[in-house]
Amino acid sequence: MFPGKVNPRMLKKMQKMMKDFGMETEDLDAKKVIFVFEDEEWIFEEPKIQVMDILGVKTYSITGKPKKIKKEKIEEEEVKVEITEEDVELVAKQCNVSKEEARKALEECNGDIAEAILKLEEEKEGN
Repeated sequence: MFPGKVNPRMLKKMQKMMKDFGMETEDLDAKKVIFVFEDEEWIFEEPKIQVMDILGVKTYSITGKPKKIKKEKIEEEEVKVEITEEDVELVAKQCNVSKEEARKALEECNGDIAEAILKLEEEKEGN
């Protein structure tokens, strides 16, 4: 916009005009700025940050070179709960149901005996 160096008097005049139009700027002293994306992070160490306030709307300008870090995807593994024969017998006896019904309830409740018993009792009451 301005070739060469800016005249200090002209700079003061520009700053006054900006202020008259409701524009103010401020430099921030930040140590680190991190942008977190779905697949990576950008880390700015010792960035230069300028905030421009135009009629109450703030715009942040960050200058610096980010260090980009890729995120590793962690695949969720399905956890298989071991259901013992003793658990099946206990639930079947407690609820007076077949072992097959007891095993099915335990599988649906991820092996939680108390939850399986409650589930079977609720099913009995519903019928």
